[in-house]
Amino acid sequence: PAGTIDVVISNCVINLSVDKAAVFAEMFRVLRPGGRIGISDVVAEDHLTPAQRAERGNYVGCIAGALSYAEYRAGLEAAGFGEIGITPAHEVAEGMQSAIVRAVKPADAPAVPSVRSTPETTAGGSCCG
Repeated sequence: PAGTIDVVISNCVINLSVDKAAVFAEMFRVLRPGGRIGISDVVAEDHLTPAQRAERGNYVGCIAGALSYAEYRAGLEAAGFGEIGITPAHEVAEGMQSAIVRAVKPADAPAVPSVRSTPETTAGGSCCG
């Protein structure tokens, strides 16, 4: 049910989703006000093009669907999250890092946001399909 979860944890799978906006919106929907997300995911440096991300994915596994730092932040903001932090942990390929993503559903947030998929949050489709 909406607004009943304290924490959503995700370990390196959001980059695999073809509809990241839907993932962010669903996390936001199920969290209670003040609820938090804790994500480990692959994030691309902002200067990498989708083609460069896909090329690196060919070398290090299924990471071509990774969002850039700016795209990740924009997607979480569009879903309604605040207090967003994206901290690189270690490099997995040139220009791509494993990162820790944190955000909070504001205490005064609406229960269900209205978010639609955008090119910025879908990152060109699946890397593994």
